[in-house]
Amino acid sequence: MSTANDPPPSVPSPCRDLCHIDDASGLCTGCLRTLDEIAVWSLLDDEMRREVLAAIAERHAPDGAAE
Repeated sequence: MSTANDPPPSVPSPCRDLCHIDDASGLCTGCLRTLDEIAVWSLLDDEMRREVLAAIAERHAPDGAAE
């Protein structure tokens, strides 16, 4: 997690301003993040943000596995 002395994270949010949580999957239909991932995004450092982006990439893959 970030501290007050850390530079601002450079990994941009995957938000697409299409916010709607799918009841079946629990994922936002715009960015494919969970509510928990959305809630903590601003608190995450770049490494943790990249982990969330990797999880999103896996969710985008047709068979659930990243290419």
